[in-house]
Amino acid sequence: MTKTVPHTQHPFTGYQKFVIALLAFLQFTIILDFMILSPLGAILMPALKINPGQFGTVVSAYAVSAALSGLLTAGFADKFDRKKLLLFFYGGFIVGTLLCGMAPTYEFLLGARIVTGLFGGVIGSIVFAIMTDLFPLHQRGRVMGLLQTAFAASQVLGLPAGLYLSNVWGWHMPFMMIVAVSVVAGFFIIYYLKPIDEHLKLQVDKKAYEHLLHTLNVPRYLLSFAATALLSLGGFMIMPFSSAFTVNNLGIHQDQLPMIYLITGAASILIGPLVGRASDRFGKFNTFIFGSLLGMVMVVVYTHLGITPLPMVILVNTMMFIGIFSRMIPSQALMSAIPSAANRGAFMSVGASLQQLAGGIGSAVAGMIVVQGSNGMIQHFEVVGYVMCGLSLITLVMMYYINRFAHQPPPTNGNQEALHGA
Repeated sequence: MTKTVPHTQHPFTGYQKFVIALLAFLQFTIILDFMILSPLGAILMPALKINPGQFGTVVSAYAVSAALSGLLTAGFADKFDRKKLLLFFYGGFIVGTLLCGMAPTYEFLLGARIVTGLFGGVIGSIVFAIMTDLFPLHQRGRVMGLLQTAFAASQVLGLPAGLYLSNVWGWHMPFMMIVAVSVVAGFFIIYYLKPIDEHLKLQVDKKAYEHLLHTLNVPRYLLSFAATALLSLGGFMIMPFSSAFTVNNLGIHQDQLPMIYLITGAASILIGPLVGRASDRFGKFNTFIFGSLLGMVMVVVYTHLGITPLPMVILVNTMMFIGIFSRMIPSQALMSAIPSAANRGAFMSVGASLQQLAGGIGSAVAGMIVVQGSNGMIQHFEVVGYVMCGLSLITLVMMYYINRFAHQPPPTNGNQEALHGA
């Protein structure tokens, strides 16, 4: 039996550190673009005179268009230098976000979110493919933990700034802020990221649709896709209505929302890297179990809260994020070990597509479950919490098998795996 070498004996190179920082900054812009809608919900719904169902449609429009784009891109994802592919979709994402910042009506905003999703929804899969290409499995827990600091930074820096700008200049301004920082990220991608094209030497499928079909024909891939979808489904159900729930149900003033995001985000900056190290040291599946159990408890607590003091709201949110990160980081690290090098891009694109589609479905379903009363309170939110707990139990079983597959060496050719049904 091979002894696992401690991760401290495998330090990152200088270029690897640069790539992690660049991808984290890029992820910051992508995550912020999606997450900014949640805290803006309390402002945007009355401004555009829309109901929770319509707001859920705006959120899900991004996810559904991203899902479609991911499937259409999957066949081509391994046919190009990943740097060029990243630049193409990131440019489209910037244009879509700019349109969001110009939206005068609900219908225009809905269309702008569709455009943004068509481009932005694919970027995460390209980032994970790059991460898998450049980092071995024993480092990926730490890498994923560091990349998830983008999630936390979007709260510490992005969401409070976005909320401040929206309070002063209106809800359009946060999108303009995202465009500005995205242009900076694009500059570094163009001038400093090296070509990533080693996977091109491994391609055997001449046609894009054949490459996609081979990817969809591998049993272990299908299990991973299903787990990815269920993991996303629960998260997207609760997030879009969290700000409205916090303001109207928990009795937190709208001006205090930036403080909640700031403190919980600052805590998350510490949590992400620690969870990444823990998943590499103690086992990724063990960390996932811990995160699932903690997440279920905190979701039930959160969705049953009534009028609550601000410190308690911050504590509950922080504990929820510990659970979320302890599921997200190890699960993504494990799934990165499933595909072979020849079809990583296709695998990541299909996974991202299903993730976005599941998220869109989750937002739409949550919009049908919750009801905003005449007093502004969000009703039936606890039902969403119960659904999330049920999904968490199912994904625990699925991740058990994915963990077993992740520790088996993938075949040298992903297409051969499909043909033999491995």
